[in-house]
Amino acid sequence: MVRVSMIGVAMIGIAITCAALGTRAEAKAGPGADATHAQRAGAESGPRVTLAPVKQTSIAARSEVTGALQPAKALQFGFEVGGRLEEIVAKKGARVAPGQVIAKLDPEIADAQVAQADAAVKAAEASAAVAADAASRTGELRKTNNVSEQQAAAAQNQSAEAQAQVLAAKAQLAQAKAARKRHELRAPFAGVLVDAPDQVGAIVAPGVSLFTLEQLDPLSLRTTIAESERPMLALGAKVRVESAAGGVASDEATVSAIIPSADPQTRRVPIEISVPNKSGKFVAHTLARAVLPLGAEEPAQAVAASALAQVGGDHLFVVTESGATRRVPITVLERGAKQIVFRAEETLTEVIDFPAVDLDSGMKVSVR
Repeated sequence: MVRVSMIGVAMIGIAITCAALGTRAEAKAGPGADATHAQRAGAESGPRVTLAPVKQTSIAARSEVTGALQPAKALQFGFEVGGRLEEIVAKKGARVAPGQVIAKLDPEIADAQVAQADAAVKAAEASAAVAADAASRTGELRKTNNVSEQQAAAAQNQSAEAQAQVLAAKAQLAQAKAARKRHELRAPFAGVLVDAPDQVGAIVAPGVSLFTLEQLDPLSLRTTIAESERPMLALGAKVRVESAAGGVASDEATVSAIIPSADPQTRRVPIEISVPNKSGKFVAHTLARAVLPLGAEEPAQAVAASALAQVGGDHLFVVTESGATRRVPITVLERGAKQIVFRAEETLTEVIDFPAVDLDSGMKVSVR
């Protein structure tokens, strides 16, 4: 019985020693041993990334400029004659056609002047008829030597003077009619009245501006380009124009003028772009951006804007067959809110989307 007890005690001692050794080993490894193993496993697989497809496209070299949208035609004008403003036919904001009556002056005095001039013409014509008849009779008498040559010449001169008075009277009548006609103010071209008087009754002087007329279709975008870009821009080239406020754009604008004389202050070349505005979506006297095509189209690539990395220069990241990242420098040709168009030395099919700031070449990654 004593021998069995000694064996039991020895076995218990061995168990305690093993337990102590196990506890000491666990204490040496520390409570983070499992976490460290997980970190090593993650490091071996790398961060998870998503890929964005790259599309093949074409684009011409472009230049983006800004300028003010101006009316194709703009004019401040009024009556050529004075008088009392009797009627405003076209109100402020109205669209008018060429030759349309916009406003009228009181024509009472002008009508009287026309009537007076017309009467003067008739009187002059009657006097001229009498003088012509006298000259004709005197001429016949001169043939029979019943009147002197001096009397015949005087009769002819009186007839000629009477004819001249007729012409003068007719000129006065034409002037009176022209003045009467100018009591109606007409639109010189089609456009929109952006300014006009609010009431009638005022006495207006000749030449005083009362109305402002603007042709708002098309609009003219006036801006400048660098001298080096001038040879690459052609008249009639299609241009994309966007309002600076956003939301309004047109791809049908065209280059209408390239001025062969640089601005003396900026040394840049002035140009004008005709912007169709039939729907009235563009607003005159506001700022707009224009994308000018410079030269022929060339092959390019396009990808979601979220794939672009810019730390250290514009670049993209691709994933190699070994699962490592590789940086690809690019030249961005067009930056958009959703897409960028770029040029690279190689053709790409997929790139990493939303690249992390600390992402670098050679890092191991796993694709989702």
